[in-house]
Amino acid sequence: MRGLPYLERRVNSLAVGWFIYAGLIALFGVMGMFFAQAALSGHLGPWMTGPWAHGHSRWHEFGPFQGPALPLFFMKLGWLFLGLRVGLAAAAGYGLMHKTTWGRWVAIVAGILAILHVPLGTAIGIWTLLVLANARNALGYDAMAR
Repeated sequence: MRGLPYLERRVNSLAVGWFIYAGLIALFGVMGMFFAQAALSGHLGPWMTGPWAHGHSRWHEFGPFQGPALPLFFMKLGWLFLGLRVGLAAAAGYGLMHKTTWGRWVAIVAGILAILHVPLGTAIGIWTLLVLANARNALGYDAMAR
């Protein structure tokens, strides 16, 4: 029968995985947000076609929302969601690495939400649920957390 040291190694590996995933989310998220800002500002040059080709001057033609503030609202919302995703992944890694009582639940919630982000999020989400969601490992984690 596998003991507590086996589970501790698995949890430590999972914590490192969450830290790596948080770093990748941050890196690619920031790159994506800068690209989105350039696209919404019309700074993509000859690659920019369509209604955004001339900056914010034509945003008033789209839907019930008026003016150039709408793209800025979505950019702020995007930064907020990016920060929340990175923060949740980093909190899961920190909680698991330090064997906190809340770390297991934060990691399970982060794993469930990450499953939607194919392929890396799906992989770490399934890995998290396999390691932390069964009853025997839950008892072992609780013993480590004390």
